[in-house]
Amino acid sequence: MIEEKARELGRMIGQSTEYQALKRANEALADDQEAIALLKQMETLRLDAQKMIARGERPTAEMEQQLDGLLAQVQGQAVYQRLIVAQENFDKTMGKVNDWILEGIEKGAASPIIMLG
Repeated sequence: MIEEKARELGRMIGQSTEYQALKRANEALADDQEAIALLKQMETLRLDAQKMIARGERPTAEMEQQLDGLLAQVQGQAVYQRLIVAQENFDKTMGKVNDWILEGIEKGAASPIIMLG
């Protein structure tokens, strides 16, 4: 019974406007070659900085400036801004879902009646 209800909840979340908006925003970002190129450059710089830190070195000021510049460019992309908003809205919805589940758990734990599926 729990598995069935969980799958039903998952299906309903997948059909929610928040999830659908997030899915469209992710697809739009994946289709934006300029944004993808910027994100790849950022990832490469981030990995290079991590390698330097692992060797006990400090990333250069130039690397930090490049990363800041790339971040500003990415954040300026409308497709990226839509993704951030969609992600925040979905996260809020999932937070509410988690609160409702916790509320149900607390009520279920306090109930003297045990229901069998």
